[in-house]
Amino acid sequence: MKALFISYNQGFGHDVLRLLDREHQRGFTQWLDIQGRGEMNGEPHYGNHAWPVQNNAILTVVKDDQKARHLLAELDKMDKASPDLGLRTFLWNVEESTLPEE
Repeated sequence: MKALFISYNQGFGHDVLRLLDREHQRGFTQWLDIQGRGEMNGEPHYGNHAWPVQNNAILTVVKDDQKARHLLAELDKMDKASPDLGLRTFLWNVEESTLPEE
């Protein structure tokens, strides 16, 4: 089981949700209007007058490792198509959970 943490510019919002829907990845937790700045370059996203853009984030647990890697690759394509917006995805191992068995 893997966890995908996706932090993205609000401009990617519908695209990220559409990808999860298309790939039948139903469960997730979403945070809206969060602040941050990239490690390497790019504008800060603070939601203020000087830096008005903000980010959103999603955490989703994917039971199938191959599916998680597929989602990671699709999100990477999305980021590379619009690098100025900013989209980062982190893939984590899930050691335990209370998710119901299928």
